[in-house]
Amino acid sequence: MPQQDSAVMAGSLTHHGNPNPGYTANNNAVPVPVQVPVPVPVPTQTNSRDKWSKKMDFLLSVIGFAVDLGNVWRFPYVCYQNGGGAFLIPYILMAIFGGVPLFYMELALGQFHRTGAISIWKHICPIFKGIGYAICIIALYVSFYYNTIIAWALFYFYSSFSSILPWTNCDNVWNTPDCTNYFGIDNVTWTNASRSPAEEFYTRNVLEIHKSSGLKNVGGVRWQLVLCLFLIFTIVYFSLWKGVKTSGKVVWVTATLPYIVLFILLIRGATLPGAWRGVVFYLKPQWGKLLDTSVWVDAAAQIFFSLGPGFGVLLALSSYNPFTNNCYRDAIVTSLVNCLTSFVSGFVIFTVLGYMAEMRQVEVEEVARDKGPSLLFITYPEAIANMMGSTFFAIIFFTMMITLGLDSTFGGLEAIITAVLDEYPDLLSHRRELFVLGLVIVCFLGSLSTLTNGGAYVVKLLEEFGVGSSIIAVGFLEAIAVSWFYGINRFSNDVKAMLGKAPGLFWRVCWVAISPAFLAYIIVSSLLKAPPLTLFDYKYPDWSITVGYIVGFSSFMWIPIYMVYKLVWTPGSLKQRLAVCLRPERTIPDIHSDNLTMVTVP
Repeated sequence: MPQQDSAVMAGSLTHHGNPNPGYTANNNAVPVPVQVPVPVPVPTQTNSRDKWSKKMDFLLSVIGFAVDLGNVWRFPYVCYQNGGGAFLIPYILMAIFGGVPLFYMELALGQFHRTGAISIWKHICPIFKGIGYAICIIALYVSFYYNTIIAWALFYFYSSFSSILPWTNCDNVWNTPDCTNYFGIDNVTWTNASRSPAEEFYTRNVLEIHKSSGLKNVGGVRWQLVLCLFLIFTIVYFSLWKGVKTSGKVVWVTATLPYIVLFILLIRGATLPGAWRGVVFYLKPQWGKLLDTSVWVDAAAQIFFSLGPGFGVLLALSSYNPFTNNCYRDAIVTSLVNCLTSFVSGFVIFTVLGYMAEMRQVEVEEVARDKGPSLLFITYPEAIANMMGSTFFAIIFFTMMITLGLDSTFGGLEAIITAVLDEYPDLLSHRRELFVLGLVIVCFLGSLSTLTNGGAYVVKLLEEFGVGSSIIAVGFLEAIAVSWFYGINRFSNDVKAMLGKAPGLFWRVCWVAISPAFLAYIIVSSLLKAPPLTLFDYKYPDWSITVGYIVGFSSFMWIPIYMVYKLVWTPGSLKQRLAVCLRPERTIPDIHSDNLTMVTVP
């Protein structure tokens, strides 16, 4: 049951009657009444922990993490598949009652406790510390495949520096007799066996997936992709090695450039013949879909993965904020930017799909079958190749993809870096550069299997099972641990200490009941209705699905393992052990003693 403690809990920073609540490092200090005109001790941060140079560094980092490749490929596809404009109703409801409250919770937790995803649990509920380890392992799995997708985009970016884009025609060495180019050619017969030049460029030149028979034989490593990935990780390393002071500057480019490119592509797409067909197809409401529970599940999953609570990134980024930063406003602003970006991306994608349907003389539905990476690496490049100024649009499109991906990689790896450095400060606090180098090398080596001829099969498997239900389950336990075990009143007092005002009833109800139910709903639905896993014409064998579940469990298992470990090694009776394991280990003034000095304000 949620803790409903009416008294101010030990470690709360609230000074009743003071509009600027603070705390003292001396637990025996006597509070001074507000009416007495004497100096009041307030906390100020020292330099023992990195801080954002500017507020915009933090906001752009959060927006850059939340707005990723999924906003461009996943939301438009999910939207039209689930009722077009009608899908916006469950999407907005799920955002209001599930996604945004969880987003706000993580920002507040990170800013208040000012530590990473592992050590923060000592101050919330120690028995749940395994959540921090699970988050780090999931972030590693993401880095194993997500950066490979960015490497594909870099390969395309390099290939775009040509007067005629290499995926424009069927006259290349990698093309087959099935290659069919219908742009600018009359009386072309398109059959089920037909393949566009863009599809063959992606599958037979970038991936060379035809050299792999599946997961049992993934083939050799593609040296071109290894080189691309090496360049990506080099950028990542030099962006993260000095902490938020360097990454906070890089995001001024990587987080803003995609919006400039999206605007250019939106204007270009709107001027294409047939663009209106794509927009109508994208937004035409199918109200009957709202009665289908799968639509609501997709809306919940989309908003969760789009905003990104549970990944530990928001905890890490907000932990470098000033203690009194308005994290409530940050949560609202960044959530709105993220959701609006997804919505606008749909217009960018579907104006082009309408154009392609016009050129093929088919329905938009026939063109819009591709989803995921195929939408970005086959469908959109194919349309670009047949536009005027194709080279320019190809270059800026893949630049946008690279920057969208890099932002999310910065966030994901920063979650690991902050978590581990805060957990082992004596060992690693002065060796950040070496630790980041080691982490990047591990991520690079872990990605090698995704750079083989059958690497796309590995990417799909890791995306589906390495993250999937595991991260949703982690988010669910995090919400339960904070709201029910740490106590909603205690957490509300923490927020009041930072903002001067406690969260309203809406937020408290969401944190205690609605948001956990929202996550439980996604978990149960995804486990009960797991669709068969396929990629191109390859159907994943049963043994690979088993391997996928093992990969997923390999991160989540550290939560129960740590619970058992904590209970076994804590002295006392079972009741005493539970009491110790569920109670925060240190009071808040002790937590912040390294980061605060007391100054006197007249």
